[in-house]
Amino acid sequence: MSTTHQGVRAPARTPDDRPATTSRRGHFWVGVGPEDLPGGGRGVRGAMYVHWEAPEQVTQHLPIVLVHGGGGQGLDYLGTPDGRPGWAALLVERGHVVYVVDRPGHGRSAYDPRALGPMAPARPEEFFADLFAPTGGSPNPLAGLHTRWPGPGGPADPAMRQFLASSGPIVGDTATAHDLDATRLVELLERTGPAIVFTHSAGGPSCWVAADRRPELFAALIAVEPVGPPFDERHGPGSFAWGLASAPLTFDPPAATPDELALVRDDPPAPGAPARVLQADPPRRLSNLARLPIAVVTSQSSLFAFIDPLTVEFLRQAGCRVDHLVLAELGITGNGHLMMLEENNAEVLDVLLGWARERATT
Repeated sequence: MSTTHQGVRAPARTPDDRPATTSRRGHFWVGVGPEDLPGGGRGVRGAMYVHWEAPEQVTQHLPIVLVHGGGGQGLDYLGTPDGRPGWAALLVERGHVVYVVDRPGHGRSAYDPRALGPMAPARPEEFFADLFAPTGGSPNPLAGLHTRWPGPGGPADPAMRQFLASSGPIVGDTATAHDLDATRLVELLERTGPAIVFTHSAGGPSCWVAADRRPELFAALIAVEPVGPPFDERHGPGSFAWGLASAPLTFDPPAATPDELALVRDDPPAPGAPARVLQADPPRRLSNLARLPIAVVTSQSSLFAFIDPLTVEFLRQAGCRVDHLVLAELGITGNGHLMMLEENNAEVLDVLLGWARERATT
């Protein structure tokens, strides 16, 4: 901290020079146990950290829950790698109470292998850089359209270095992860009441499962490029055995096991492209998910531009009300998979928030 010539300390500089706003904030945990642990004994198994913030004047009656993806954490919504406010702060400024989670085993939700099992093998940073901020030579044919990342892209990019520093391990057993994450999300929503839930990427499966278990707690579900496509095996055997997740979903007529789902598979349209998998006619309905408004959000330059249409088609075939929000078709161009961190994150958020306020059920 600097001092003046009279020896009086000057105020510390802050990274954000916007006018200060007034809010209340805090944190708590859900899933504090104790529970039986797989190796014997009792203790905390996969508690979930929740950061909350509320504006001085709450003007929106529905709270918003933000669920991160992949090896990320709730920090993905608190700020951007170049120091701008994240979606959580922007939502508070727009009058909402906001809850930001660290899914079990991520961020401040500690990873205990005794309770969660082995970690999945770590991906190299080049993989993440190419997924989130590709540069020349990327196998992504849409990479040239990506103009909104706050830096030059690639592993050496300072903004990418900031993002990669927050990445951590993920649970190796996808069925365990999807089931446990969904359990904790339901516990949170039982505390908050019905909410608009945003989910991103690998946070998607647990939100499908949580919404299936307690659809009345979801005023709306916004799935930002949810990991997929349905029944995809590239994340490990059985990783999407139930279509959208590896934990069970409720179908009508009922399916006791994934093997009871009659599927029709198309060959991938190109090497490396995902296969299209739908139910055979007549399809079973996802009767609980069909009760809530759903949006799937797709950016212009992400590889999810090839994945999300398959997810939307599967959901619609199963009787769900799904709006596919393709940002480029709405005049928002240049974004990639981490749109909540990019230069126009506020513009993207306002489109999603407008949809939610129009479609939310309570």
